[in-house]
Amino acid sequence: MKTVSQLVDLAPDRSVASGAGTAVEQLPDPVEAAISGQRFSEFDLEYDRQKKILFCYFKYSGRPCFTPALLREAQSIQRVVRGLFGDRVIGEPPLRYMVLGSRADNVWNLGGDLELFSTLIRNRDRAALRRYAHSCCEVGFTNATGLGFDLPVISVALVQGDALGGGFEAVLSSNLIVAERSVKFGLPEILFNLFPGMGAYSFLARRIAPGIAERIIMSGEIYGAEQLHALGVVDVLAPDGQGLQAFYDFIGRRERRYAAQRALYRARRLVNPVTFEEMTRIADLWVEAAFKLEESDLKRMERLVAAQERRGKVPV
Repeated sequence: MKTVSQLVDLAPDRSVASGAGTAVEQLPDPVEAAISGQRFSEFDLEYDRQKKILFCYFKYSGRPCFTPALLREAQSIQRVVRGLFGDRVIGEPPLRYMVLGSRADNVWNLGGDLELFSTLIRNRDRAALRRYAHSCCEVGFTNATGLGFDLPVISVALVQGDALGGGFEAVLSSNLIVAERSVKFGLPEILFNLFPGMGAYSFLARRIAPGIAERIIMSGEIYGAEQLHALGVVDVLAPDGQGLQAFYDFIGRRERRYAAQRALYRARRLVNPVTFEEMTRIADLWVEAAFKLEESDLKRMERLVAAQERRGKVPV
């Protein structure tokens, strides 16, 4: 599998001359300056300065799911990127694409923190579960809507491993979905009598017919990337091991597609907007449903925690 650095052409230096015959000094890049010194336990950041792409790779300190720690770091990264734009955008934006990928073998993200869910439900801590659900909504909404401010950043899900439950929801929040052919997607919440409540319905029903979206949500089935590409959920279908190359090919060597893509995604939001209120109201329904689960449902949920553990190994 090729890395970002192997695919990026050598960019000409942005430089200024300080007089004839003097040394050339490279101008600082605002994105490099913003992420310099940032340290995360759940993410690796890579930056393609030439094409203005920030890659954010899950690296997972524990189970490959949306733990509270991972959510906090995701929010922190989003705030850093939002800060690059100041009060308004004039001229060329400091960043064009924000790509979410994964370092874990054959795993993009396996969903919500099921261990936390079962603990909070057993302890009847409704407020804490609601805070978690709203945090997931905030991350997804921000990813879907130009960092929440309709900024000219295109969010991309680079899916080179399975995305299940909340992981699939996070994929769906992205403007552009690139998936390798062998990747599996699914919303298994129905198996323990829940539904995906942090964005799946909102985002899926805006990509495909609501009836088909409901069928996917209620089936609990696993879907291949090829199936979802045929339905219009996945935008770019890539051969295994070539997802990154497929993304670069899609945006084009000269980035001519960026302006058209950006305008299209803005039009999509105007025609069928997702609001934060919609997402949090659905999340509140999810919380109420969670507190109606029976013991047998919680035990099924807890058995899936072990499955998350087994698949969470990140190569060193």
